[in-house]
Amino acid sequence: MLDLLKRLLQTPSPSGYCMHIMKLLQDEAAKLGYQMESTPKGNGILTIDGAADGGATGLSAHVDTLGAMVRSIKPNGMIRFTPIGGYAMHTIEGEYCLIHTRDGRSYEGTVLSTKASVHVYPDARDWKREEANMEIRIDDKAATKEEVEHLGISVGDFISWDARTRMLPNGWIKSRHLDDKASVAALFGLLEWMKREGQTPPRPIKLIISTYEEVGHGTAYLPPDITELIAVDMGAMGDDLSTTERDVSICAKDSSGPYDYHMMTKLIDLAKREAIPHAVDIYPFYGSDASAALRGGSNIRAALIGPGVHASHGMERTHRDAVVNTAALLIAYIMEPIDA
Repeated sequence: MLDLLKRLLQTPSPSGYCMHIMKLLQDEAAKLGYQMESTPKGNGILTIDGAADGGATGLSAHVDTLGAMVRSIKPNGMIRFTPIGGYAMHTIEGEYCLIHTRDGRSYEGTVLSTKASVHVYPDARDWKREEANMEIRIDDKAATKEEVEHLGISVGDFISWDARTRMLPNGWIKSRHLDDKASVAALFGLLEWMKREGQTPPRPIKLIISTYEEVGHGTAYLPPDITELIAVDMGAMGDDLSTTERDVSICAKDSSGPYDYHMMTKLIDLAKREAIPHAVDIYPFYGSDASAALRGGSNIRAALIGPGVHASHGMERTHRDAVVNTAALLIAYIMEPIDA
């Protein structure tokens, strides 16, 4: 799981620019003997046959991340960008990035305030960090709009942030985009366990890798045989929240409302039975792939769990225990007898 997670974190995948990372996952699934199908909008679906027919359990995680897109090229060669996903501008100031052109080239850059130097601008410290006051400096010959266009950079090109991944010997993992690549790694850990142990779940399982969660419509469509969905996404940490970076977060309610009572109860009971460190929390400013599925009209039960992640949508951190514990709770859930 950790090896796969590192490769995922090193592969740029802002929402709408996920073709390379989906190919990586398609190849990884094939190594395990599974075929990953693609939906028209680019989501991936892997099916694990169950011992009995009937409705399937869906497990979703999203591989798309926060990022940006070229909004315009300024006369001085700086790029004005538009955000992809909901993050605060101060969390990316000073960040290195890649600009991906339509013809396959990429250029390095740095995100800066338009008043980047305290030696030049007396109000540099107080300058509001908002979209109009931010820009990207390109690390190439790019002092004019014409020079930037000569590089092949155009309006609408995608921009990805440097993940700055560190996996420490003591188990801590710090990186951008643990939301939600840590959960994708957990799902593939489950997949590897199923194959290695030769296990067959009581009911069919569909793993869904979504590519537009950060912009709100990741799993707005679900295959019609799915009757329940567990969105596997990061658990937030902060004031009045009890989740830690070693826990599985079980979300009782988010901005889309409360999650299914019976699924929640089963997940909590299984976590207790298996002695899996966990916490139940409420996230009023959070939405998930399960939220998108319910709003999209899916007639399903839904739940939300995931590894605890600190500083979400910023410089995130989790622990390998949380990734392992998330996979363990999912395995316990899908292997539970149907009548349990």
